[in-house]
Amino acid sequence: MLRRALGLLPRPIAAARARSFSTDLPAAHTADATFMEAWNKVMPNTDPPKTPLSFMHPRPPTPSSIPPKLTVNFVLPYASELSTKEVDMVIVPATTGQMGVLPGHVATIAELKPGVLSVHEGSETTKYFVSSGFVFIHANSFADIIAVEAVPLDQIDANLVQKGLADFTQKLSSATTELEKAEAQIGIDVHSALNSALTG
Repeated sequence: MLRRALGLLPRPIAAARARSFSTDLPAAHTADATFMEAWNKVMPNTDPPKTPLSFMHPRPPTPSSIPPKLTVNFVLPYASELSTKEVDMVIVPATTGQMGVLPGHVATIAELKPGVLSVHEGSETTKYFVSSGFVFIHANSFADIIAVEAVPLDQIDANLVQKGLADFTQKLSSATTELEKAEAQIGIDVHSALNSALTG
Protein backbone atom coordinates (compact mmCIF):
# COMPACT_ATOMS: atom_id res chain seq x y z
CA MET A 1 0.00 0.00 0.00
CA LEU A 2 2.79 2.40 0.93
CA ARG A 3 4.74 1.57 -2.24
CA ARG A 4 1.67 2.25 -4.36
CA ALA A 5 1.17 5.62 -2.63
CA LEU A 6 4.83 6.58 -3.10
CA GLY A 7 4.58 5.68 -6.78
CA LEU A 8 1.77 8.21 -7.20
CA LEU A 9 3.65 11.13 -5.61
CA PRO A 10 5.92 12.18 -8.51
CA ARG A 11 3.01 12.60 -10.93
CA PRO A 12 1.21 15.45 -9.10
CA ILE A 13 4.53 17.17 -8.41
CA ALA A 14 5.54 16.98 -12.07
CA ALA A 15 2.12 18.22 -13.15
CA ALA A 16 2.39 21.15 -10.74
CA ARG A 17 5.78 22.06 -12.17
CA ALA A 18 4.39 22.02 -15.71
CA ARG A 19 1.51 24.36 -14.81
CA SER A 20 2.03 28.05 -15.39
CA PHE A 21 1.75 30.46 -12.50
CA SER A 22 -0.49 33.52 -12.49
CA THR A 23 2.48 35.78 -13.30
CA ASP A 24 3.11 33.74 -16.46
CA LEU A 25 -0.26 34.64 -18.00
CA PRO A 26 -0.15 36.38 -21.37
CA ALA A 27 0.00 40.16 -21.21
CA ALA A 28 -2.82 40.64 -23.74
CA HIS A 29 -6.43 40.27 -22.66
CA THR A 30 -8.19 37.22 -24.01
CA ALA A 31 -11.93 37.25 -24.62
CA ASP A 32 -14.04 34.49 -23.12
CA ALA A 33 -14.78 32.49 -26.27
CA THR A 34 -17.66 30.54 -24.68
CA PHE A 35 -19.38 33.73 -23.55
CA MET A 36 -18.88 35.41 -26.92
CA GLU A 37 -20.29 32.39 -28.75
CA ALA A 38 -23.36 32.30 -26.48
CA TRP A 39 -23.85 36.06 -26.80
CA ASN A 40 -23.71 35.95 -30.60
CA LYS A 41 -26.33 33.16 -30.68
CA VAL A 42 -28.76 35.06 -28.48
CA MET A 43 -28.11 38.63 -29.70
CA PRO A 44 -26.24 38.50 -33.03
CA ASN A 45 -26.95 42.16 -33.93
CA THR A 46 -25.84 43.69 -30.60
CA ASP A 47 -22.30 44.29 -29.40
CA PRO A 48 -21.38 42.30 -26.30
CA PRO A 49 -21.26 44.19 -22.98
CA LYS A 50 -18.01 45.72 -21.77
CA THR A 51 -16.37 44.13 -18.76
CA PRO A 52 -13.83 45.79 -16.42
CA LEU A 53 -11.05 44.12 -18.41
CA SER A 54 -12.18 46.04 -21.48
CA PHE A 55 -11.13 49.30 -19.83
CA MET A 56 -7.75 48.17 -18.52
CA HIS A 57 -4.43 48.43 -20.31
CA PRO A 58 -2.81 45.07 -21.01
CA ARG A 59 -0.24 44.12 -18.38
CA PRO A 60 3.32 44.51 -19.66
CA PRO A 61 4.94 41.13 -20.25
CA THR A 62 7.42 39.70 -17.76
CA PRO A 63 10.88 40.51 -19.15
CA SER A 64 13.35 37.69 -19.81
CA SER A 65 16.01 39.55 -17.80
CA ILE A 66 15.76 41.84 -14.78
CA PRO A 67 15.35 45.46 -15.89
CA PRO A 68 17.63 48.12 -14.38
CA LYS A 69 14.72 50.12 -12.91
CA LEU A 70 11.55 49.46 -10.93
CA THR A 71 8.41 51.08 -12.36
CA VAL A 72 6.22 52.51 -9.58
CA ASN A 73 2.62 53.70 -9.49
CA PHE A 74 1.81 55.43 -6.19
CA VAL A 75 -1.82 56.50 -5.85
CA LEU A 76 -4.17 57.91 -3.24
CA PRO A 77 -7.98 58.00 -3.43
CA TYR A 78 -7.82 61.64 -4.55
CA ALA A 79 -4.46 61.94 -6.37
CA SER A 80 -1.67 60.14 -8.18
CA GLU A 81 1.71 60.82 -6.56
CA LEU A 82 3.76 58.76 -9.02
CA SER A 83 2.65 57.37 -12.36
CA THR A 84 4.88 54.81 -14.13
CA LYS A 85 7.93 56.42 -12.48
CA GLU A 86 11.15 54.48 -12.98
CA VAL A 87 13.14 54.33 -9.73
CA ASP A 88 15.98 52.30 -8.26
CA MET A 89 14.14 51.06 -5.16
CA VAL A 90 11.23 51.68 -2.82
CA ILE A 91 11.06 50.81 0.87
CA VAL A 92 7.51 50.29 2.14
CA PRO A 93 6.26 50.01 5.73
CA ALA A 94 4.57 46.60 5.50
CA THR A 95 2.75 45.15 8.49
CA THR A 96 5.43 42.44 8.57
CA GLY A 97 8.22 45.06 8.71
CA GLN A 98 10.11 47.39 6.37
CA MET A 99 10.27 45.83 2.91
CA GLY A 100 12.71 46.91 0.23
CA VAL A 101 11.55 46.43 -3.36
CA LEU A 102 14.10 46.27 -6.18
CA PRO A 103 13.66 45.38 -9.87
CA GLY A 104 13.03 41.66 -10.24
CA HIS A 105 11.32 41.33 -6.83
CA VAL A 106 9.13 38.28 -6.47
CA ALA A 107 5.40 38.93 -6.98
CA THR A 108 3.96 39.95 -3.59
CA ILE A 109 0.95 41.62 -2.00
CA ALA A 110 1.56 43.34 1.34
CA GLU A 111 -0.57 45.44 3.66
CA LEU A 112 0.88 48.79 4.68
CA LYS A 113 0.96 50.12 8.24
CA PRO A 114 1.51 53.72 9.33
CA GLY A 115 5.11 54.58 8.51
CA VAL A 116 7.61 55.99 6.05
CA LEU A 117 7.62 55.04 2.38
CA SER A 118 10.98 55.87 0.72
CA VAL A 119 11.41 56.26 -3.02
CA HIS A 120 15.07 56.02 -4.08
CA GLU A 121 16.07 57.44 -7.44
CA GLY A 122 19.81 57.76 -7.98
CA SER A 123 21.19 59.85 -5.11
CA GLU A 124 17.79 61.36 -4.32
CA THR A 125 15.39 59.91 -1.75
CA THR A 126 11.81 61.12 -1.42
CA LYS A 127 10.03 60.13 1.79
CA TYR A 128 6.28 60.01 2.38
CA PHE A 129 4.37 59.19 5.51
CA VAL A 130 1.56 56.74 4.68
CA SER A 131 -1.30 55.88 7.01
CA SER A 132 -2.26 52.49 5.54
CA GLY A 133 -2.92 50.74 2.26
CA PHE A 134 -1.50 47.96 0.11
CA VAL A 135 1.46 47.35 -2.18
CA PHE A 136 1.18 45.04 -5.17
CA ILE A 137 4.54 43.93 -6.55
CA HIS A 138 4.38 42.30 -9.97
CA ALA A 139 6.86 39.87 -11.49
CA ASN A 140 7.50 42.29 -14.39
CA SER A 141 9.26 44.80 -12.05
CA PHE A 142 6.16 46.97 -11.62
CA ALA A 143 4.93 48.01 -8.17
CA ASP A 144 1.53 49.52 -7.42
CA ILE A 145 1.29 51.31 -4.07
CA ILE A 146 -2.20 52.29 -2.92
CA ALA A 147 -2.36 54.39 0.25
CA VAL A 148 -5.35 55.81 2.11
CA GLU A 149 -3.40 58.95 3.07
CA ALA A 150 0.14 60.06 2.27
CA VAL A 151 2.09 63.27 2.79
CA PRO A 152 5.72 64.17 2.05
CA LEU A 153 7.69 63.86 5.28
CA ASP A 154 9.10 67.38 5.03
CA GLN A 155 5.58 68.86 5.16
CA ILE A 156 4.73 67.40 8.59
CA ASP A 157 4.73 69.76 11.60
CA ALA A 158 6.49 68.06 14.54
CA ASN A 159 4.67 70.26 17.09
CA LEU A 160 1.26 69.20 15.78
CA VAL A 161 2.34 65.55 15.92
CA GLN A 162 3.33 65.90 19.60
CA LYS A 163 0.05 67.66 20.38
CA GLY A 164 -1.97 64.98 18.57
CA LEU A 165 -0.13 62.20 20.42
CA ALA A 166 -0.85 63.87 23.76
CA ASP A 167 -4.53 64.39 22.84
CA PHE A 168 -5.08 60.76 21.80
CA THR A 169 -3.23 59.45 24.87
CA GLN A 170 -5.58 61.52 27.04
CA LYS A 171 -8.61 60.27 25.07
CA LEU A 172 -7.51 56.65 25.58
CA SER A 173 -7.22 57.11 29.35
CA SER A 174 -10.68 58.69 29.57
CA ALA A 175 -12.42 56.36 27.06
CA THR A 176 -15.46 54.51 28.41
CA THR A 177 -16.64 52.47 25.42
CA GLU A 178 -14.77 49.97 23.24
CA LEU A 179 -15.31 52.21 20.20
CA GLU A 180 -13.73 55.21 21.95
CA LYS A 181 -10.80 53.04 23.05
CA ALA A 182 -10.29 51.69 19.52
CA GLU A 183 -10.43 55.17 17.93
CA ALA A 184 -7.98 56.55 20.51
CA GLN A 185 -5.60 53.61 20.00
CA ILE A 186 -5.61 54.15 16.21
CA GLY A 187 -4.78 57.84 16.80
CA ILE A 188 -1.93 56.87 19.14
CA ASP A 189 -0.56 54.33 16.63
CA VAL A 190 -0.56 56.83 13.76
CA HIS A 191 0.90 59.70 15.80
CA SER A 192 3.55 57.42 17.31
CA ALA A 193 4.57 56.31 13.82
CA LEU A 194 4.64 59.96 12.70
CA ASN A 195 6.80 60.87 15.68
CA SER A 196 9.19 58.00 14.97
CA ALA A 197 9.39 59.03 11.31
CA LEU A 198 10.33 62.58 12.23
CA THR A 199 12.82 61.74 14.98
CA GLY A 200 14.32 58.62 13.41
